[in-house]
Amino acid sequence: MTDRRDESWVALDAGTDPSEHSGRLRRAHEQFTTAGRVTRPVRPLVAASWQRSARARVSPDGAACVELADEDLAACRDGHPLARVMPLIRELTGAYAGDGEHLVAVCDAQGRLLWVEGHPRIRGAAGRMNFVPGARWAESAVGTNAPGTALAEDRPVQVFSAEHFRRPVQRWTCAAAPVHDPRTGRLLGAVDLTGGDGLAHPHSLGFVQAVARAAESELALLAPPPAPEAIALGALGRDEALLVAGGRKLRLSRRHSEILVLLARHPEGLTGDELLVALYEDEAVSPVTLRAELSRLRRLLGPELLASRPYRLTAPVDADFDTVARRLGSGAVAAAMTVYAGPLLPGSQAPVVARLRRRLADQLRAALIARADPGLLADWAYSPWGAEDLPVWQALATALPGCQQAAVRFKLRELTAELGLATGSQRPGA
Repeated sequence: MTDRRDESWVALDAGTDPSEHSGRLRRAHEQFTTAGRVTRPVRPLVAASWQRSARARVSPDGAACVELADEDLAACRDGHPLARVMPLIRELTGAYAGDGEHLVAVCDAQGRLLWVEGHPRIRGAAGRMNFVPGARWAESAVGTNAPGTALAEDRPVQVFSAEHFRRPVQRWTCAAAPVHDPRTGRLLGAVDLTGGDGLAHPHSLGFVQAVARAAESELALLAPPPAPEAIALGALGRDEALLVAGGRKLRLSRRHSEILVLLARHPEGLTGDELLVALYEDEAVSPVTLRAELSRLRRLLGPELLASRPYRLTAPVDADFDTVARRLGSGAVAAAMTVYAGPLLPGSQAPVVARLRRRLADQLRAALIARADPGLLADWAYSPWGAEDLPVWQALATALPGCQQAAVRFKLRELTAELGLATGSQRPGA
């Protein structure tokens, strides 16, 4: 019979001896950390995660850093959407949390543990590796682990024994599943079960996935979809915006995405000439071209949503980029980061869209540097758009707890060498 474990997200085949398999994994882990080679019986899921962990300069030793404590942790819990479904999660996982063998944890989309619940004895054992509320367990921070890898892969995963990248975690087995906003699809966090070898069973993976789906269903009941006349527009981190209107989800073309962004920014409306200047660098583009695009967009949306003379949207727009700007304006930097999924229509060359994109990114980036919060700075630095952002990496090196400074300073040396700059020649945020 063909071994299908490598095609699965389950850690062990039925009948596999956990002790023997754990020993083989430890030897494979040693091969990878010393020679960079992935050998059997490492699953492709785990191999890919190990490679991401190595690229992020995660050390195989050490513990997670606690980034949220006391008032900050309480504020993040209170303001997080999953706080509303914690009673349901506790009800569904109560047998696990109370059996003295397992922990139930819930993290946010950045991998920070907000709730870790279970028997005091098992919580104490997990606390020795900083598996505690407020600690950051993102894959980019601590390597392969179920909640962090579930967030990175955006699907349920099990991580067994020495599949964990960090050695102090290899006595544990865990299963986790991501939780999404049922209306927008945005990743909110993950639900995790952590314990012994018994969790390396298909049932535990199915169970934690069922808990995550139940949480999403409860969120849908608690926060029903917007009224038909409302429009939700998501344009951050994607070239083709997502529009939710009248119960419909529409993926827009690139040009239609740009038009909707501009109309969302100008509820009073724009004339055809104003749209032409805002959208096209080439002044030779004919107004007929724009009118054809607007005609196609009106057929897509319906005349009840897109009016003309001037061109305008007839319903209020809840745009993700406006939400980020509002939260920044009120000083809620962490809340702004939870919405910022990347640059505004990153592939757009439309002049006004490009200016909006730069302005929003610069404002958020400056706020992060001024805030000097290591978790928020790390979220930006380890993102695709922040990978070469020298001032942010400099600010992160200054703000980060000592247990994570080595990897960041290594990255900083790489960046300064690539950019031909001497280390320390540019102040963070300059």
